[in-house]
Amino acid sequence: MNNMKKIIAKYKDKFSEVKLWNKLTNYAKAAGTKTVYSALLLYYAYKRSDTPAWAKRVVIGTLGYFISPLDMLPDLTPFIGYTDDIGMLSLGLVTIAAYVNDEVKENARKHLNKWFGDDLDEDDLKEVDEQL
Repeated sequence: MNNMKKIIAKYKDKFSEVKLWNKLTNYAKAAGTKTVYSALLLYYAYKRSDTPAWAKRVVIGTLGYFISPLDMLPDLTPFIGYTDDIGMLSLGLVTIAAYVNDEVKENARKHLNKWFGDDLDEDDLKEVDEQL
């Protein structure tokens, strides 16, 4: 948890909804289903009114890391560039898993369908859901 506090402190200023949507819209296919689904789950959990402030801070730091162009592995390299992002997103999701309900999952899946359509990999979604 100490590592998560460092991430939150370092990346909270990088988060904005506009930056998140820009990154997801422009890089959804390159990032892949698991990465995008994880980011969307965090975002929709953040938007819930009953998600506590500490969990929202975790989401802000985690999504700030995802948005930041200065993360550990540059996102310009397909697959490899998003490895650190999926690790951080997974850590953030596990930390706030209690606030990822069916409505959050449904909202995330709606957006995934817009970006991935028939290319949506249900096995990837199940893998993320099993972490929760």
